[in-house]
Amino acid sequence: MIINLSGKKAVVSASTAGIGLAIAKGLAASEAEVVLNGRTRESVDRALNDIRRSYANAKVTGFAGDLAIPQTCEKMLAEHPNCDILVNCLGIYALQDFFDIDDTEWERFFQSNVMSGVRLARGYLPRMVAKGWGRVVFISSESALNIPPEMIHYGFTKTAQLAISRGLAKRMAGTGVTVNSVLPGPTLSDGVASMLKETASAQGKSLEEVATEFVWQHRPSSVIQRAATVEEVANMVVYVCPTQASATTGAALRVDGGVVDTI
Repeated sequence: MIINLSGKKAVVSASTAGIGLAIAKGLAASEAEVVLNGRTRESVDRALNDIRRSYANAKVTGFAGDLAIPQTCEKMLAEHPNCDILVNCLGIYALQDFFDIDDTEWERFFQSNVMSGVRLARGYLPRMVAKGWGRVVFISSESALNIPPEMIHYGFTKTAQLAISRGLAKRMAGTGVTVNSVLPGPTLSDGVASMLKETASAQGKSLEEVATEFVWQHRPSSVIQRAATVEEVANMVVYVCPTQASATTGAALRVDGGVVDTI
């Protein structure tokens, strides 16, 4: 299948590193115009330069700001009112015992992982409906189905994304707009790499080797028996964006390496 997104504008939240940057690169490679987002101007500029080095003809611009803040979402919608493809990738995670998580932390996770996507979808979907075409993708996680006991607040937000995306898909029925979720499993993103870097150095192993051992220990149900790459996750996101994927909506598409043990 040849994916060509020329003439389409994509907004990808939290896209200056990791899975978000890989998604932005995949969309840019498919000739979409892409709006990158990061919390700081420096991170946005770095990502823009990265994409332009990879794809000389890429049509990319950036928006700096924390989209967990309602006013920042309003600013994004004002500066970039047109959007054909919205990818809600913004998300935070942290290992923390349930009894140590106070109300403020629950609220912080909810605003970042859930409400940022809700606000952007609420802002962009009416314009998509008016055009009769649009794509919304929520980046959830296998943790939405396989709630991790060491970060229940994170799993909760990822499950919430599934509910929202499924409900929105039904709400958009017959409009030409699709809404889906993508569920990565263990992925060797920048954040995971930073977490494992010290262990890799101490053991004289590569990041890939340490990530594989992490999967064996913490996600033994994995079928691929390794961490996915950010590009493998991005490929699924890009797949659901063109017209050819018009019959895929309301789906929870797993790129978890088979971690969730269900058919």
